[in-house]
Amino acid sequence: MSTPILAIDIGSTKICAIIGKKEDGKVEISGHGIAKSQGIKKGTITNIEQASKAIKRAVDDAKRVSGLNITTATISISAAYTKSINSTGVVNIPNNDISINEINRVMQTALYNANIPNEFEILHVLPYKFKIDEQDYIEDPYGMNASRMEVDTHIIMTAKSSLENLKKAVNAANIEIGKVVLSGYASSLAVINQDDRERGVAVIDLGGQTSNLVIHVGNAIQYNDFLSVGSNHITNDLSIALHTPFDTAEKLKIAKGSLLTTGTNENIELPIIGDEHNLNTVSMDIVHSIIHSRMEEALTILANSIANSGLKNQIGAGIMLTGGMTHIEGTRELAQALMPNIPIRIGSPPYINKISNELLSAEYSVAVGLMLYEAGYNTEYELERNKQMLHSKEYIPKDSLSDIASITGIKPKIHVSEPSFEEKEASELFADLSREPVKDNNNPVQSFVEWAKKIF
Repeated sequence: MSTPILAIDIGSTKICAIIGKKEDGKVEISGHGIAKSQGIKKGTITNIEQASKAIKRAVDDAKRVSGLNITTATISISAAYTKSINSTGVVNIPNNDISINEINRVMQTALYNANIPNEFEILHVLPYKFKIDEQDYIEDPYGMNASRMEVDTHIIMTAKSSLENLKKAVNAANIEIGKVVLSGYASSLAVINQDDRERGVAVIDLGGQTSNLVIHVGNAIQYNDFLSVGSNHITNDLSIALHTPFDTAEKLKIAKGSLLTTGTNENIELPIIGDEHNLNTVSMDIVHSIIHSRMEEALTILANSIANSGLKNQIGAGIMLTGGMTHIEGTRELAQALMPNIPIRIGSPPYINKISNELLSAEYSVAVGLMLYEAGYNTEYELERNKQMLHSKEYIPKDSLSDIASITGIKPKIHVSEPSFEEKEASELFADLSREPVKDNNNPVQSFVEWAKKIF
């Protein structure tokens, strides 16, 4: 049986909606729609009405192409108003067998121990290191034997007001929100593979108005950051410095933008703002210098963020660059010059059955990553914003738990409605109230009651 999926990447420069189907663990793209963003600046909603119209245009186009009518979507959210903290949870294992319930319990404990501000709501609780008894750095504790389990988690949260405004914009487009995924997390799902995850990798998504950084080390993301600089800032710099209209500067950046070409002695003529009769002659060296300055600034800030994360020495797979800004020639070369001891690559979304060639471009990494997330290709374990746990494990009888250690590789995740930490505490507290009282033959009151029951 196929499951329809709607994913919406709500970006600052474009809205991309993708509709697909998941069948037998495989994802198939049925259609997509793209609309220019309105009412969104630097990842935040600035005009709900305009934003909802742009979302509706993209979704309607995707529905028209796919022939599917889906009303619930997995959406992206910018890191503009997010915060991250790390938290630890410890639990005892009464029966010494670690099942999904125990893993859920230790993660709920880590969330319970975290100091979440009242004005924030969690997006992801990601466990990156498990410890059982005296064994550290356990990759997957499922099925193991232990009396005590500990977990270190990376918790990503967002401002409630920001999420509420995003919700209103999506709902106004007649779409309900299912899952909400950090955009940097989504793009990383689309461009990194299992080897990258095991060796550690940093993913930098260079977008239109913003740039996102996530560092995946161990079992999950351990660090994320945000920079309100993107490709549009290069366009704006060109427009201001060359006194030319913004649209002209954008076309110039796309057609002639490069970080490699110098000393060409080429000149171009550009229209002048406020002067319809004359053209301005500009050297391409100046154009390239403007682009280089802004790109160098952005990449330097992001390189410093990686250094400040304390995880620089753990990203053996290097840095993956993705996003529309990577189309500027020489982006990888400049990044490599600024970070000489780290291998750097350009990443694009993988091929998915029936995917359009347009979606294989780097600027659609987030949208494709959202599809993969909803299809179950997230991290091994995760608590999403409703405190429900996502995982890839199927139910296995207790007698078979010893065979679990042989399971390897990433599988599509299964959504399981596990009880929250608070619900579990309450159920344990009041468990005795639902049980039949234990008979005590030495209790005269209880003996009288039993005798009375027989008579009447």
